[in-house]
Amino acid sequence: MVAVVGPTAVGKSEMALRIAESLRGEIISADSMQVYAGMDIGTAKPSRADRQRVPHHLLDVVTPGDSFNAADYTETAEKAIAGILERENLPCVVGGTGLYVHALVDGFLFPQEGRDSDIRQELETRFAEEPEAVFAELKTVDPAAAERIHPNDARRIVRALEVYRVMGEPISRLQKKKALEESTYCPFFVGLKRERQELYERINRRVDTMFSAGLVDEVRRLRTLYPKQPTALQALGYKEVWDALEGRWSWEEAVDAVKKRTRRYAKRQLSWFRRDGRIRWFDLSQQDYATVTSTVIEAIQAARGGSTSA
Repeated sequence: MVAVVGPTAVGKSEMALRIAESLRGEIISADSMQVYAGMDIGTAKPSRADRQRVPHHLLDVVTPGDSFNAADYTETAEKAIAGILERENLPCVVGGTGLYVHALVDGFLFPQEGRDSDIRQELETRFAEEPEAVFAELKTVDPAAAERIHPNDARRIVRALEVYRVMGEPISRLQKKKALEESTYCPFFVGLKRERQELYERINRRVDTMFSAGLVDEVRRLRTLYPKQPTALQALGYKEVWDALEGRWSWEEAVDAVKKRTRRYAKRQLSWFRRDGRIRWFDLSQQDYATVTSTVIEAIQAARGGSTSA
């Protein structure tokens, strides 16, 4: 398996396409929002032309009204990978949702282990009343999990504490154990980065392109279909446009907010992936696509025992 990771707008999709074309690969999206049908522009979903170049999987799997988590992703992706391997092709995972990549490659504790509805309800009630105290509890019992979970991420904070209380061990430790027991894949990680100012400029241009390509109409259509704004439509870009449609701020403010929050998200993505020592990093500010692609393909072929592209 090849996994192409890095921050949003860095160039992961293009790199994955080049690798897949050279090594007879098929692409599995590791983007938590591209699984939702109808959320196309705001998630920078691969174009029809790109999907014709290389087969893509884990796109348009569910509707925005459906729930879909890392456990669902892992189960669905594993089925896709099994089919790719049966066709004797190379699975190429590409995306910036670090949790999904980790769950697929290293195994995941969910979905049913360590669950207790009463404990979860108590934690959810407490978090609504005193979120800082609940997060402080997580930092005490599982500092490794607290380091990678945002203090406002109620669902993941509650889940981590629920597991600790039910299982008697931190969720981070249990996930490592499961990874050692059940690791199925031998991934070759390709990490992409750019100089910060260049990456931020690419993010700003991408946001402008999304708005000019019809992001507002996309959100307006989804708003009609899902008036209660399900979790999916609180995603980056969609929430800001929704708020602008509700009159909470101007369109100029909405565009600026999407750019600013996307830049912050890119920073968090880099922090997540930099903790993984398996990733081999390439700087696209210093090397072009062709050079990096050639280097990556040679390294992958060496890791596969010298096999050549089909």
